Amino acid sequence: MAKRVMILATNGFEQSELFDPKKNLEDAGIETELVSLEAGEIKAWDKDDWGKTIKVDKTVDEVSNCEGYDALLLPGGQINPDLLRVNDRAVAIVREFNAAGKPIAAICHAPWLLIEAGLVEGKTLTSYHSIRTDMKNAGANVVDQEVAEDGNLITSRNPDDIPAFSDRLISRVMEKVPENA
Repeated sequence: MAKRVMILATNGFEQSELFDPKKNLEDAGIETELVSLEAGEIKAWDKDDWGKTIKVDKTVDEVSNCEGYDALLLPGGQINPDLLRVNDRAVAIVREFNAAGKPIAAICHAPWLLIEAGLVEGKTLTSYHSIRTDMKNAGANVVDQEVAEDGNLITSRNPDDIPAFSDRLISRVMEKVPENA
């Protein structure tokens, strides 16, 4: 059965932080599905202006649970996670993946969603430098490294970390886990 990763994003996602990991996952034979707040297309933020658009596969309201997905990818950018963290269903999806013990990979500002979902206390994580105080205030042990992994949470700092971030997510998705685990 093919492995599948949900990408949860909305308008204002950092262009490279969605498109590059998505391509890396697909190149590794992993299917991706883009879930967003609204149907249609969402638009990237690319450094200092709006970027490319991408077609949404499902809305958050069309996702009943995290079954059928092997992991969750949360791209960053400042706008995207700020909009997602105030949407109850988006936050519930993050909590569902965590409750199921499935990998959640968050880069840049995306750990804001982990904070909102109540998942960071006592965890060793990283993020974009401007939200590290938020992470510490929520109880995380914040480190400055390209990938931090604690349990099912995988975090990275910025677009420069995408190769290592993608590699870690791919290896977690491809791990063989006993069915009774």
